[in-house]
Amino acid sequence: MATLHERKTYREAIMKTLYEDMEGSGLPDVSGAKLREDLAIPEQDLAAACTYLVEEGLVTVRWAHGDTPATVMLTHQGIRLMEAEEEDRG
Repeated sequence: MATLHERKTYREAIMKTLYEDMEGSGLPDVSGAKLREDLAIPEQDLAAACTYLVEEGLVTVRWAHGDTPATVMLTHQGIRLMEAEEEDRG
């Protein structure tokens, strides 16, 4: 099981990847397999991070079999959070 620091890092990385992919490709969702590969997150930790982000209202997830996210997408609230962070950075 991931440490608290790792869990926070995973959640931040997922949000950043979803936002950057949305901006770059124009597609609203990213496959769970792509997130797992690109971010090198163990499957169980990816599922836990996605569940947390869903509960916070920042992403929506279409679940595949088991705990694997088939697709993950930022909600309007998630987009606004990422835009606010982008504005804060400059």
